[in-house]
Amino acid sequence: MKKSEMKELVRGAIEPKKLCRMFFKYDVNYRYYFPLQVSDKFFLGAEEDDFIIDGFAIRRFCDLTKVQINDNKCNEIFENEGILNDLSAPEIDLTDWHSVFLSLEKWGKNIIVEKESLVEDEWEFAIGYIEKVLKNKVLFKHFDADGIWQDEPLEIPFSQITTIIFGSRYVDVFSKYV
Repeated sequence: MKKSEMKELVRGAIEPKKLCRMFFKYDVNYRYYFPLQVSDKFFLGAEEDDFIIDGFAIRRFCDLTKVQINDNKCNEIFENEGILNDLSAPEIDLTDWHSVFLSLEKWGKNIIVEKESLVEDEWEFAIGYIEKVLKNKVLFKHFDADGIWQDEPLEIPFSQITTIIFGSRYVDVFSKYV
């Protein structure tokens, strides 16, 4: 599937609020998103799992390998359960990672930044808040799996980022206890 075809499928799924099954080059599993916003490089989607919306993700189109519109019984369930009624996109500038981080910095909450890979040793995950947005990287204040804030911020180059997650249950609940 060509990147241009995938972008059009995702863009076309926004207004009718269609669920998309998305496959990524760094993941053996697919994920479900309701696309809410797109740019040339990125899409912002509400992540769906078992009829629950669990936050938002910003992902790169260059990492997509396949997109399918999920057109089955689930659509009726989403409609009847009112899941689509409250589905709205937060205001995020998706021009580039710099603008994304500036938008999220204004939002002022904890987020997850990921560098995903099929090679486990190359996969990186950080949860915390944006300390400073620079030209080609972000300074990211983070905490570890024990909820302990690290003294020094991570310097995360934009070129290494595959995904940003925010507003998810994991981020929101964990953040209450650090």
